[in-house]
Amino acid sequence: MRGYTCLVGDLFHAGHVNFLKQAKAEGDYLLVGVCSDEDCAYYKRRTILTVQERAVVIAACRYVDEIILSPPSVVSQEFMDLYRIDLLVHADDCSETQIKHFYGPAYAQGKYKSLPYTKGISTTEIINRIASRTSEELQRKYFLG
Repeated sequence: MRGYTCLVGDLFHAGHVNFLKQAKAEGDYLLVGVCSDEDCAYYKRRTILTVQERAVVIAACRYVDEIILSPPSVVSQEFMDLYRIDLLVHADDCSETQIKHFYGPAYAQGKYKSLPYTKGISTTEIINRIASRTSEELQRKYFLG
């Protein structure tokens, strides 16, 4: 079975690996769409790494069989047919309305599955950690001379 998922994959971390491991377990072959920089900026936030940089790191993950660079954000039947997608998986952070909008054909055919989102780690959390530590270090340097 050929599975498909798409992700931003910015600052690739353990949560991404856990998700891709779960996605791969759903089939024999895992295609991973790496969202374009423009789509990420529109839907989520500007990425730290470019789509090419993110694709290189994601492709190196042992659970990933193939990368699709900058796939369409709305998955059509034509896209599913082109890549012979049997199952579309996504983290369980989408509402049913979002699922129907972005993954309509897969959802309508029973070829969509939500997987648990890894709690406790995210790219946003990592960015916040960096910002907090940088701020603390700057304050320490300023006050301690």
